Amino acid sequence: MVYQEEISLGPFRKGFHLITHSIESHLAELPETGILNIHLKHTSAALALNENADPSVRKDFESFINKLIPENDPSYTHILEGDDDMPAHLKSAIFGQSLTIPVTHHRLNLGTWQGIYLCEFRNCGGKREIVLTIIG
Repeated sequence: MVYQEEISLGPFRKGFHLITHSIESHLAELPETGILNIHLKHTSAALALNENADPSVRKDFESFINKLIPENDPSYTHILEGDDDMPAHLKSAIFGQSLTIPVTHHRLNLGTWQGIYLCEFRNCGGKREIVLTIIG
């Protein structure tokens, strides 16, 4: 069985946003076992799997990545689309655009404290297109 659906999420403000429930609400019935691939079709945002209970994790992620890759770095040459564009591309490349999650007993097999994040790196990123592919 292979099932694929493309969905739109957002727009979201810059930051790290839990989207686990949004993803799950768009999924067809999951197989007994298999995998879900989640692919974000953008180069200035990313996906991550991490702690979903304490909101301070999201703030710390943002603080860390903004120190690692600041806006307005004079060495950037890709600057026509705004001060946040090149840093967003770099952050996206570090985090990545795809996640693969196992499916077990018709459910996503996430850890107790794991959640799926949309990492929005643009000030005005707009809607984000995501491809959900279930293989089981």
